[in-house]
Amino acid sequence: MRQPSVIARRVAVASVSLVVAAGAAACGPEDNDAKGAGGDSTPHKGGTLTVLNSNPQQDFDPARLYTSGGGNVPSLVFRTLTTRNRENGEAGAKVVPDLATDTGRPNKDATVWTYTLKEGLKYEDGSPITTADIKYGIERSFAPELSGGAPYLRDWLVGAADYQGPYKDKKGLSAIETPDARTIVFHLNKPEGEFPYLATQTQFTPVPKAKDTGTKYEQHPVSSGPYKVVTNENDGERLVLERNTHWSASTDAERKGYPDKIDVRSGLDSSVINQRLSASQGTDAAAVTTDTNLGPAELAKVSGDKELAARVGTGHFGYTNYIAFNPKIKPFDNAKVRQTISYAIDRSSVVNAAGGSALAEPATTFLPNQKSFGYTEYDHFPAGDAGDAAKAKELLKEAGYAKGLTVTLTHSNAKDFETSPEIATAIQDALKKAGITVKLQGLEENDYSDKIHSVKTEPGFFLAHWGADWPSGGPFLAPIFDGRQIVEDGANFNTGLLDDKSVNTEIDAINKLTDLDAAAKRWGALDARIGEQALTVPLFHPVYKRLYGKDIKNVVISDWTGVLDISQVAVK
Repeated sequence: MRQPSVIARRVAVASVSLVVAAGAAACGPEDNDAKGAGGDSTPHKGGTLTVLNSNPQQDFDPARLYTSGGGNVPSLVFRTLTTRNRENGEAGAKVVPDLATDTGRPNKDATVWTYTLKEGLKYEDGSPITTADIKYGIERSFAPELSGGAPYLRDWLVGAADYQGPYKDKKGLSAIETPDARTIVFHLNKPEGEFPYLATQTQFTPVPKAKDTGTKYEQHPVSSGPYKVVTNENDGERLVLERNTHWSASTDAERKGYPDKIDVRSGLDSSVINQRLSASQGTDAAAVTTDTNLGPAELAKVSGDKELAARVGTGHFGYTNYIAFNPKIKPFDNAKVRQTISYAIDRSSVVNAAGGSALAEPATTFLPNQKSFGYTEYDHFPAGDAGDAAKAKELLKEAGYAKGLTVTLTHSNAKDFETSPEIATAIQDALKKAGITVKLQGLEENDYSDKIHSVKTEPGFFLAHWGADWPSGGPFLAPIFDGRQIVEDGANFNTGLLDDKSVNTEIDAINKLTDLDAAAKRWGALDARIGEQALTVPLFHPVYKRLYGKDIKNVVISDWTGVLDISQVAVK
């Protein structure tokens, strides 16, 4: 994601929730069979689905949401040109048509993309959905008062960099053409083979201009999906959705629309959510969560209970927790020091600090272990599960620190078990065995975020994480390693301050590819090449373990989101 400092807001609220459970658990339940609980696993229409969440569904306006694949709850109301494939595992990481007839038709160099809408598309009031509505929906996402969505369109569309939205500039964006009610054409600044992924973002939701109420639109956005908003209390703390009778399954191959009603209740403590889902009493029997993982104590309980274990969904989302180095600061300007730390890391202790093997998988690559990202296995500094202290000491001596070294590791004090004290302490203990004394600098979350994302204040040695805007190597590698994305006077995420012409050139070359499988292979190769420089030390990828109520059926968990897809759920 472009801004990991706000991943919790962007993803937990808008899409898949990157909340990693706390503590250590050595084992967990087996993966569920993805069909759901209950004696009759056949899904039926009807009933009410309850969603129990920690975070409110704020800013429920397609312009303001920052979602992956259209989001989880948002995707029930907002359809887009393309969407994620609603299937389990690897198959779910593919982009598929939604409002459009296909995933887009590029010109020869992928700078122009054309889409055609399906026939018979309607809003909740029965009026037709047109390409003019999609163009307007995108344009209003540029309005300053509706900020918060993905920034790519401002970067990618010709002449869009300074556009201020239709409220101030009624001429609109000339980069988007609508020659007729079913055709829309996008003109881009540069080749972008992954435009079909971008077209899953909620900014591509159609918005009828006559029904636009500006900042109040979130109270009752006009639905193009299977459900419409009937209640939105306290900025998404309580969200009630009911059937959109004008939605037709014949135009929507992805969403099932089984429940009659969906009641989203937020602002709950995570332990309370898991207790309620575990007990499955009353309406909680037909309840799920889209943002709350099981904790270690809860996992231990679940592991010993076959009935509960059968009600745990396990998933993976493209996300990496890692150590970042600033090579402009001594001693991290010395590649052998960075390599020393790479060899010294005890990933088994880090995994335990992150929640145990049930909730975290050790990582030696920056890209997550999924085909869609182009995952290419490598381990340039092989140290086994527990680290190689002897090799690390040897390299430290070669680096000129035969008598040892003292460094400071900056981390967050937030209890996220990603960049927090538990992880930092595990690293401190491992490096001590290699002759490196680590002093810990814990900062409050806002101070930590400000410090590590500023070129002027970025420390030499700190904990970081990155999640994907869509399942591809592009939005994973480019923000972190493209030298042209170094921001001197703003939020910077190229933590290694890498500006390698050959890397930048390869990023551009891959972006031109519209064959996403071919692109994935090259992203993987680029990851392996960058990894040789030891600008980061990949630590682990999170695993999501979430309970659902005993009456929930048709559980689908894709590698796009890593969590239960409520557009597939049935409660009868």
